[in-house]
Amino acid sequence: AMLEMISHVRSELGDGVELLHDVHERLAPIDAVRFATDVEPYRLFFLEDVLAPEDIGWFENVRSQSSTPLAMGELFNNPHEWRTLISGRLIDFIRVHISQIGGLTPARKLASFAESFGVRTAWHGPGDTSPVGHAANLHLDLWAPNFGIQEWYRPSELDYEVFPGLPRVEDGYLYPNDLPGLGIDVDERLAAEYPCDES
Repeated sequence: AMLEMISHVRSELGDGVELLHDVHERLAPIDAVRFATDVEPYRLFFLEDVLAPEDIGWFENVRSQSSTPLAMGELFNNPHEWRTLISGRLIDFIRVHISQIGGLTPARKLASFAESFGVRTAWHGPGDTSPVGHAANLHLDLWAPNFGIQEWYRPSELDYEVFPGLPRVEDGYLYPNDLPGLGIDVDERLAAEYPCDES
């Protein structure tokens, strides 16, 4: 039903809205090749994680049969996982989780490597990334000449109170502040009133 859903959304919203779809590595490789081809008419901004990391050898098949832009990487941990995909121009966006690959320095090295092959950044930024992690993503976005797009969550007002300086979205754009470092702090007194529930 996913193709029908994408078709419906595209027909209702027209071409003025970018559409992205995350497969979450749920397809068998041969089905991923077919899906990437079938979704072409809907002109996605990108198709994310169409294959599992253990199936990255199949990206050549996907790329050779489909013009759908591809994003990959939220489960990646080290350069051996993304090097071939980037240098082979088999993906269009790299989607790693900054803390998972070791922080800002490895992320800058990855972005620089990707830039030389025309691959843009799209750092992983789901709701379970900390506000500090989101601020780090934004700072990398501002630095990277090959910035593509940034995944963002919807912080609650409590998030903004506990993490003063957390970036805000205005009219679809994420803005930094002019505070030092990543521009974000932690109100430890307030945070102590909301302990983690480990259950």
